[in-house]
Amino acid sequence: MGESKSYRGSCHCGAVRYNVKADLSGEMITCNCSICSRSGTALTFVPAAQFTLEQGEDNLTDYQFGKKHLHHPFCKTCGIRSYSTGTGPDGKPMVAINARCLEGVPFESLKLKQYDGASV
Repeated sequence: MGESKSYRGSCHCGAVRYNVKADLSGEMITCNCSICSRSGTALTFVPAAQFTLEQGEDNLTDYQFGKKHLHHPFCKTCGIRSYSTGTGPDGKPMVAINARCLEGVPFESLKLKQYDGASV
């Protein structure tokens, strides 16, 4: 494991902005479930305490599907889902960050690992 660093993230239009402290040296999850495969996310997971929504809460619409355990907020203006929220396996609040929405992070530098979410 590497060191956690602070990153700024946003939706495409910039109406939703956040800060997150994350370690991007490990593997990012690419998932083949119905929502991730359509949106092309590369996810890393952080405790909710390491995520701060700076602006745009009023510009988010929440989307839930399936068992409705996860919240998939997306920007009402541009439609981008830059993060999701839920509960981790340890029962604690977590945030799934779409690393593609972080500023200054070259996507080609990320290590990707496929997760078979379609079978879950």
